[in-house]
Amino acid sequence: MGPTLDGRPLPPPHADERAMLEGWLEFHRATLVQKVAGLDDQQVRLAAVPPSTMTLLGLVQHLAEVERTWYQRVLAGREAPPLYGADGEGGYALTPERGMPEALADWRAEVEQGRELAAGASLEDTGRLSERAAAVFGSETVSLRWILVHLIEEYARHNGHADLLRESIDGLTGV
Repeated sequence: MGPTLDGRPLPPPHADERAMLEGWLEFHRATLVQKVAGLDDQQVRLAAVPPSTMTLLGLVQHLAEVERTWYQRVLAGREAPPLYGADGEGGYALTPERGMPEALADWRAEVEQGRELAAGASLEDTGRLSERAAAVFGSETVSLRWILVHLIEEYARHNGHADLLRESIDGLTGV
């Protein structure tokens, strides 16, 4: 993977399936980091479109929870408690004592844990879903391939949200 002009890792234009999936996931992870760079604590807590309470800080926390869920809980079958409480908020809830530096540290730790867990698995390896998720997806398991595609989709969607939030904060677009 080579960098783009703005420093994000560019997914390979020709590669096997695994390298392509991991390349796009890394690109979207790097995009999230760029979306939150250079903002102060007040800015990362701003919601852009009432009645939504979505913030850049909440998005980073949420994506740390997403990484934890799909790699640790599903793929590895670990009992990993929620990072940000069991209130069903999915990481979006903000607290005064936790800012972007703490959220990014949590997120980076979850990303690294996910990379390590995926490195030892094939795309066909499966992880077990919770009963609730199995009822939604119609299967008790999903493959690592499915998890990678889902994470790419999750990041792409939330990076779109981050685009709008960042533009409303300081006008920055196109990152």
